[in-house]
Amino acid sequence: MTIYKAPVEDVTFLLNDVFQIDRYNNLPGFSDATADVRAAIFDEAAKLAEQVLHPLNHSGDLEGCTRHDDGSVSTPKGFKEAFRQFADGGWIGLAAPQEYGGQGLPASLSETVSEFMSSANMAFGMYGGLTQGAMAALLVHGTPEQKKTFVPNMVTGKWTGTMNLTEPQCGTDLGLMRTKAVKQADGTYKITGTKIFISGGEQDLTENIVHLVLARIEGAPAGIKGVSLFVVPKMKLNADGSLGGPNGVSCGSIEHKMGIHGNSTCVLNFDNAVGTLVGAENKGMEAMFVMMNEARLGVGVQGLSQSEVAYQNAAAYAKDRLQGRSISGVKAPDKPADPIIVHPDVRRTLMSIRAFNEGARALVVWTSLKSDVAHRSDDPKEREAADDHMGLLTPVIKGVLTDQGFANAVAAQQMFGGHGFIVETGVEQFVRDARITMLYEGANGIQALDLVGRKLGRAGGRAITTFFNEVSAFAKENAANEAMKPFIGPLSAAVKDLQQATMWLMQNAMARPDNAGAASTDYMHLFGLVAIGYMWARMAKVAQDKLAESGEQPYLKSKLVTGKFFMERMLPETALRLSRVQSGADSMMELSAEAF
Repeated sequence: MTIYKAPVEDVTFLLNDVFQIDRYNNLPGFSDATADVRAAIFDEAAKLAEQVLHPLNHSGDLEGCTRHDDGSVSTPKGFKEAFRQFADGGWIGLAAPQEYGGQGLPASLSETVSEFMSSANMAFGMYGGLTQGAMAALLVHGTPEQKKTFVPNMVTGKWTGTMNLTEPQCGTDLGLMRTKAVKQADGTYKITGTKIFISGGEQDLTENIVHLVLARIEGAPAGIKGVSLFVVPKMKLNADGSLGGPNGVSCGSIEHKMGIHGNSTCVLNFDNAVGTLVGAENKGMEAMFVMMNEARLGVGVQGLSQSEVAYQNAAAYAKDRLQGRSISGVKAPDKPADPIIVHPDVRRTLMSIRAFNEGARALVVWTSLKSDVAHRSDDPKEREAADDHMGLLTPVIKGVLTDQGFANAVAAQQMFGGHGFIVETGVEQFVRDARITMLYEGANGIQALDLVGRKLGRAGGRAITTFFNEVSAFAKENAANEAMKPFIGPLSAAVKDLQQATMWLMQNAMARPDNAGAASTDYMHLFGLVAIGYMWARMAKVAQDKLAESGEQPYLKSKLVTGKFFMERMLPETALRLSRVQSGADSMMELSAEAF
């Protein structure tokens, strides 16, 4: 059976030493998150992930969710009890405002904890993750009454939340949706239509589910400009907030899917369900994008989470599995063969996954701290800069971490040979679960187009300029440091590749938009490599300084070796990505559609 150990030491190093979280104590909630509090949170989250959630991962995958004749849904055995433990521990409301029953702690802590939960049991973690996203949308765009009614119950895990966008005839192009909303005399709306792929759409974990639903009000403009957002609870609410009868929302079926079987992905039918408007009429996408951006960062973390748990199991297997002898000489003379971890290609695979995971985790922590600044700072300039960072990096984190997270799960499976293809070993589940992260909350091709088509040119390119200036300043500041040369040299070369790619797009995409579309995925991955490379350079600098102060520390020495591997073996891929970007769209678009 599979194993999982939460990377507590790694996240502690990132928050305490690399990003110095205590410097943010001027922001609300940060002064309460002392080093002792952080340590206690991570230790308790690790126990829950390792001892409660991960043992349910494999069994939940095999059992899946069951829809009954009355439309109700049962989650896998043990999920209901685990969810109650998860909710009672306050994990859903870790970063939620205290006025609604949350703990008000930094979102960066909540994002870190979410990696633990998702690595342990991704399907389970989605129930709480989507609830947090729904709360975020309501807190920004909801009325005072909506916040008072729904958020406290979601914070405690008494109710969960969902997002309802996709319909059978439309996915990304939400302007094609048909779900309609008819305004009533009392100001409510009757919602009718069908939504598909709704994660956690029906379940037996909570007494009520708060559905956030995109629909078109009768007479609204065509296309995306006529879409509004509504909050539609599964159960009607009485005037005193208690539960009334069913609200015209039913589960038509559970999707038969490749992975995340422990999460009930539903077809939901809305039949004159009563809902209330969130935000302004015909401005639904503005409100929904709050939830979608939260979800996209969360999905990026899911990609990392599956890469991490797959790596841990592959590394353990490689140290145990005996096969062949080392090409440089016998390493285990007392055994009939050497463990496969002695072979260079096995090391290449494991080091590649590990180097990505640790760099990607740093990128997530850095960006989640920016999210805290964007939402909590009272300085408009700080908020603007943090918003710029979030806008620029969200598609990179979602696209790159999930593309590579899936690839890493496959590479980890390869370490098991034929055993990796067998269900009993558990590693094939990581591959199946990781695959969805590349698809939902905007398929990764859409993320790449968003980055190139919207985010680069936003505000005159202010965000990308700031990024280049920060990385270049760090490189210049450490250029004379002999110990940092293995990091600064490759990083500087990679930044130059990204700058050239950006300039090429500026010169070639306006005249021919297909050039932007053809370059977008390679540009996104080029950007991801540079961003992770910058994280590695920052981690290396801190590790070197700490080693100089305190001497022998195996964790820090391993960190430097892993970082050098990334710089030598992985970051040079930026040159390949640049070449692809600059090749343009000609050969890609030349064939007629009939030729395919």
